[in-house]
Amino acid sequence: MLSTLPTMGGISFLVTLDMALRGGAIALLLIVAIATLRRGRGRPAAWLGALLAVGAAAYAVCSSPGPHGELSPWFAPVLMLCTGNAAVFWLFAHALFDDSFRLRPWHALVWLGLAIWPVAHLFGAGFTAHWLLGVVVRVAVILLALLALVQTVRGWGSDLVEGRRRLRLFILIAVALHIAVTVTVELVFGHDHVPMALHVLNSAALAAIAAIIAVLLLQADLDSVLPALAIEAVPSPGIAPPEDEPVDPGLLATLDHLMSVDRLYRQEGLTIGVLAGKLGLPEYRLRRAINQGLGYRNFNEYLNRHRLADAKQALADPGQAEVPILTIALDSGFQSLGPFNRAFKGDTGMTPTEYRRAAESRNGA
Repeated sequence: MLSTLPTMGGISFLVTLDMALRGGAIALLLIVAIATLRRGRGRPAAWLGALLAVGAAAYAVCSSPGPHGELSPWFAPVLMLCTGNAAVFWLFAHALFDDSFRLRPWHALVWLGLAIWPVAHLFGAGFTAHWLLGVVVRVAVILLALLALVQTVRGWGSDLVEGRRRLRLFILIAVALHIAVTVTVELVFGHDHVPMALHVLNSAALAAIAAIIAVLLLQADLDSVLPALAIEAVPSPGIAPPEDEPVDPGLLATLDHLMSVDRLYRQEGLTIGVLAGKLGLPEYRLRRAINQGLGYRNFNEYLNRHRLADAKQALADPGQAEVPILTIALDSGFQSLGPFNRAFKGDTGMTPTEYRRAAESRNGA
């Protein structure tokens, strides 16, 4: 009997530590949610970031160790926030790292598809008791986390916003890994059989992530990191956002010459690294120059602006009326017709064919 006391005392200490870590994480995450909403000025990425923080706080409650017994129906919103948070993370990654992303009604259905399962189980729906459905939901959570991870990595090299690039790295290492590992642990052990030590490690990781996010949030310039609101005027080329430090005018003049005169944007495989090498500059200096000096947030957007101007000039030229649109797209620097058509219509509201016909009508008049 006496030999069991140290073990019982150890478990009691782990339970207390776990509760303290979870409580601290919940408090920090709620602070992060409020601060993100206040500083995000209504941007979709800010709303989703706040919802992600609230969902993480709900997860801290839902993943607490020990038997939970019969839950009250009032606990349903917490369950929905917890289970649906993988979908929020996926949408948050899109909203933050893709400046052209827009929320659609069907996105809410993805969240609802995950969130409704624990609520149906709470209210006694028989179909939720099937083990296969539980596996499907957990696999969907892992899949959405991986999709968010892919979105975080995609476009990293062409991202010109340094604060957002650092945030990509943090999300890549911390949040996606935490979601994938914790769900995998539950799949292996089952929710009610996870060792107490793993619960404490989970709580410590959650508290650490919340603390790091809180510190980064206090230091971050959210106006530069978050995509602009749709109703805000997007900076035009040549109109720079607020600068951290002056950009060398000589560098901007050299860039303008390379693009306007040498038409370097036509070069196949041109990346920020290749261009930096040609200029003999570190990549970070070139990123800052294009971002802060010219107002672009993405290197491909910068190149496409020149490519589309080139293509529009060719399409409006009567002397090139018989030149195939594919040839004009390739000559402008696009690698295929599909991306060219999408970029062109996004920029002008017309297809290249419609643009050419409109130009021919103007020339004929």
